[in-house]
Amino acid sequence: MKRTDYCGLIDRRHLAQTVTLMGWVHRRRDHGGVIFIDLRDREGLVQVVCDPDRAATFATAEKLRNEYVVSLTGLVRPRPEGMVNPNVVSGEIEVLAHEITILNAALTPPFQLDDDNLSETVRLENRVLDLRRLPMQKNLKLRYRAAMSARRYLDAQGFIDIETPMLYKSTPEGAREFLVPSRVHAGQFYALPQSPQLFKQMLMMAGFDRYYQIVKCFRDEDLRADRQPEFTQIDVETSFLDELEIRELMEGLVRTMFAEALGVELPQPFPVMRFEDAIRDYGSDKPDLRIPLKLTELTDLMRDADFKVFRAAAERANGRVAALRVPGGATLTRKEIDDYTAFVKIYGAGGLAYIKVNDAAKPNEEGLQSPIVKFLSGDVLRAILERTGAATGDLIFFGADKASVVNDSLGALRARVGHDRGFAEPGWKPLWVVDFPMFEHDDVHGTWAARHHPFTAPKDGHEELFTRDPGNALAKAYDVVLNGWEIGGGSVRIHRQDVQAKVFEALEISPEDQRKKFGFLLDALQYGAPPHGGIAFGLDRIVTMMAGAESIRDVIAFPKTQRGQDLLIDAPTPVTEQQLRDLHIRVRSNETAKPA
Repeated sequence: MKRTDYCGLIDRRHLAQTVTLMGWVHRRRDHGGVIFIDLRDREGLVQVVCDPDRAATFATAEKLRNEYVVSLTGLVRPRPEGMVNPNVVSGEIEVLAHEITILNAALTPPFQLDDDNLSETVRLENRVLDLRRLPMQKNLKLRYRAAMSARRYLDAQGFIDIETPMLYKSTPEGAREFLVPSRVHAGQFYALPQSPQLFKQMLMMAGFDRYYQIVKCFRDEDLRADRQPEFTQIDVETSFLDELEIRELMEGLVRTMFAEALGVELPQPFPVMRFEDAIRDYGSDKPDLRIPLKLTELTDLMRDADFKVFRAAAERANGRVAALRVPGGATLTRKEIDDYTAFVKIYGAGGLAYIKVNDAAKPNEEGLQSPIVKFLSGDVLRAILERTGAATGDLIFFGADKASVVNDSLGALRARVGHDRGFAEPGWKPLWVVDFPMFEHDDVHGTWAARHHPFTAPKDGHEELFTRDPGNALAKAYDVVLNGWEIGGGSVRIHRQDVQAKVFEALEISPEDQRKKFGFLLDALQYGAPPHGGIAFGLDRIVTMMAGAESIRDVIAFPKTQRGQDLLIDAPTPVTEQQLRDLHIRVRSNETAKPA
């Protein structure tokens, strides 16, 4: 028998037609003389009616159980009045079964496929069955539509899909890599690429002009809800365009993906925010603009304050004192405030000072409720209320520490409070964040590191700051942010060897290490490299947001757990001694390790 259509696509257009369907028994219901079967495939469900007038067909239907694989032929007819289901495509029709063939029996599944309360461990251990569930089918089809939309857009813009190697060279100054031992070259290793960065730059130098690739990348990092050891990028590079032109082109890609895959029209154009402003106002370089709350700068105000905690932070060379006003926050209980205090400690904050504004007309201990009010002068308290715009009934949280700690903790608190207190507006709020610092200081080693990567071009004229003031050198770098998630990041690249050498010098990479690690790039730069730049989008994150999923594991067919394990195939696993010998590897046992 040849299948005529998918179960979930049978509708009124098929009335009075005989169809042949194939799929899984989602549910069998015996109504005493008539058996109903919900037959399921990747497109959805169709209701099948088995009438006892057809004895052989009815006898087969009696044998069916959940997840049996069957084929059936039947007549499409209208559902009886009052039995229409408007929630499914096939809700107006049913199929009267003429013939049923069992293609394969099935054991009783360990869970009902429409159970919404499954633990992630159970789902990942039984991932094949989990993938049959409607939410997972919808998510993976959404992922397919998003990827195909990206391909169509990039193809139409003249980009060429080119593959780059999976076995790469180790560059240990970046994120931790996955290493692959070489059998042929004893004691030497490949690395799985964290990004095709240098290959795509060399493709521009080779004259391909516009490149893209939907590609797997690998990072051996600590995992979380929005991170996997292997992830998928929409990787893009183009020549002869400046920063603004690249952003406009890539904004069109994001807008097209959301329109075609999700039916959502994103704002046009995306707003643009400088990195400095994002950190000052939101404490984050990926602010969720659905939340209208902003931070208020108080550092200058606190340099002469009597409260030692605030004054000490304000007097630090890299210190900051900032406030977050929560409208109506005076109703927060002591337990809620304690919970928020525990939350900011995750980000390195030592505590969380606050003031409840019970009466804004009385900027003293009578109108303001807090253990710290008595340590602040009336002038300072009035200035705090004025700067934050706090009114009666509001609450003000404070952060005072190293600027990085204040930014991380208050930035995260802003997002947490915004969602907890219902300040988050509905919809989609995209944003370009631009003018990133070229370098960031490593306080542990006392050196400078590339904020993005060492191949990012500086803003025009900023290479002069590399030696005398590297902290103020800005890069032609840009991130795309959506609802508080960074979904893409890129930059204009360095295309001149003399500028690249200056960056390596600022990063204290010796000429010997430059040749050893990046000699192939430096050589290519000598032969007429064009101005070029690009971006990489996280496909997993984009689809997670589109699907409204809680984790990127819900939009990846076979993901890893937060411990980097694949529970379906039980990986990673030990290998044989012979395999290790072939790779010239000996595993050292850690006899002193304590049991977990």
